[in-house]
Amino acid sequence: MKALLTLEDGFSLYGKSFTGAFETGGEVIFTTAMTGYQEVLTDPSYCGQMVCMTWPLIGNYGVSAEDMESDRVHLRALLVKECCKQPSNWRSESSLPEFLQRFDTPGMEGIDTRALTRHLRMHGAMCGCISTKELNPHVLRERALALPPMQGQNLVPFVAPQHPYAWRNGKPAKTQFSANGKYLWQGAGLRLIVYDFGLKWNILRQLVVAGFEPLIVPPGFSVDAAKASGAQAVFLSNGPGDPATLTEGIVAIRMLIKIFPVTGICLGHQLIGHALGGDTDKLRFGHHGCNHPVQDLATGRIEISSQNHGFHVVLRDAPDVEATHVNLNDQTIEGLRHTTLPVMSVQYHPEAAAGPHDGRYLFARFHEMISAAISA
Repeated sequence: MKALLTLEDGFSLYGKSFTGAFETGGEVIFTTAMTGYQEVLTDPSYCGQMVCMTWPLIGNYGVSAEDMESDRVHLRALLVKECCKQPSNWRSESSLPEFLQRFDTPGMEGIDTRALTRHLRMHGAMCGCISTKELNPHVLRERALALPPMQGQNLVPFVAPQHPYAWRNGKPAKTQFSANGKYLWQGAGLRLIVYDFGLKWNILRQLVVAGFEPLIVPPGFSVDAAKASGAQAVFLSNGPGDPATLTEGIVAIRMLIKIFPVTGICLGHQLIGHALGGDTDKLRFGHHGCNHPVQDLATGRIEISSQNHGFHVVLRDAPDVEATHVNLNDQTIEGLRHTTLPVMSVQYHPEAAAGPHDGRYLFARFHEMISAAISA
């Protein structure tokens, strides 16, 4: 079935659908990951985006329940050079087309993904539309121009939970609170509240391995409720959209920082940056992939990281805050810490899924910072 992709500046590519009829739109970005397409599909941070995979063959190892990063697909569409319809992998439970069709997500193949990637690198990420129903590029361009840019979009409500939940035996579980709001902790580790702005499940897996017992709560979980829960620290998760739109959350984080040790990843890092007096700017085409070099300024060690963000923290004159990690491709901040309070965060994804494990040490560093703050 013939399909058309058109960007807001008129750049167009014809291809074909591998999931049936569709028409949708969103911000078009690319990821340089060679593997991990299922993790990309189920990462809530990709909400509102159409993702181009730069690796030319996608779907060859199928889909497995073990590789889910949430309970569903979140991105608007998957754009690939070639989709493998018959995977070869003993772990595979379904093909990529079957998986996308289950979640009513468009898949388009046969496009020149190198040309698309070069165009986005030169001109920046932008809105676009894909359709099997409308094959006139002028019409699709008008529809792409009518879409809202990522700047100014609060997409967290589309992916965040409505109620608290626990993480037990590798999956979400129901929670229990006493009448005074105290959570019934199981005694499995440091008591950690995780604010879920669009959380990847592998973050929870790694927090458990590092010695935490996470209680996952919605973004609107109040500061008073956090205090009443009996938690010892706070973690702020990844998530989609423009961090500057989460004004109520930023105010709450300023209050949480005065009470708890606080850490965060990705969107959580950006919100901490705002709460500490910094700002965020939009990147030209974002950092998306599994091969981004980052330097730990404390040790000088260089690690290859998994990344997925379209905004970055700018500290400017934020008081008592310093960068701890820097991206070696463009020198943007990849980590920060407060010089007097137990607050630290990173922009990239130390939990990977998919990607290299060079940053896994950060979960132990989180644990050490929190343990030291509690015992002080």
